[in-house]
Amino acid sequence: MNRQEISLIEKTRQGDIDSFEKLIEPYQKKAFNIAYRMLSNIEDANDITQEALLKIFRSVDKFQGKSSFSTWVYSIVSNSCIDFIRKQKKNQVVYLEQQGATGENYRIEVADEMNTPEYLFEKKEIQNIIHEAINQLNVDQKEIIILRDINGFSYQEIANILKCSEGTVKSRINRARGKLKKILLTKELQQA
Repeated sequence: MNRQEISLIEKTRQGDIDSFEKLIEPYQKKAFNIAYRMLSNIEDANDITQEALLKIFRSVDKFQGKSSFSTWVYSIVSNSCIDFIRKQKKNQVVYLEQQGATGENYRIEVADEMNTPEYLFEKKEIQNIIHEAINQLNVDQKEIIILRDINGFSYQEIANILKCSEGTVKSRINRARGKLKKILLTKELQQA
C-alpha cells in the first residue's frame, strides 16, 4: 500500500465519505466486473457491488493490512456474490460476451487471427459452448474459474480472496478445469 492509500483508509475509519470515495474509486470497475461475471445480470451486479461497497465502508476498521486493500475489497465483493447466489438458489448464467453499464465488454478473449464472417461465427459458437459449460459448474468451481481464467488473478490473490492456502486454490482450479474439460468433451462427443 502506498502512503496515500493508508491516509485514505485512516480518514475513512474516521467516517470521511470523500476519502472513502477516493479510496474505492480505483477498484469499483473491477469490483463490478467480478460481480457481473458471477451474477450474469447487470442490475444484480450493480446492486451487489453497491452492497459490497457499503460493507467495505462499514467494516474498514476490520482491514488489518495482511493483504493488499484491493484483495480485501475483491474478497468482500466475491463473498457478497456467493451469498446472493445461495439466496437465489437458482442456476446463474455467465455471459461471456456482454456490454456492462460501464461500457466495458466482458468476454473471454479468443485470438482473432482473421475477421472473416466464418471465423467470427465460429468464434461466437466457441464462446457460447464455453459459456454453457461454465454454467454447468457448481458455484465454487464457477467462482474459481472466473477469478483465475477470466479475471486473471494470481494464485496468491485468489488465496487471499477466498481465505485459503495457495495449494487449496491450485487444487480447486485443477478440479474445476477438469470438470470444465469433461463437460466440453461430453458436448463434443454428443455433437459428433
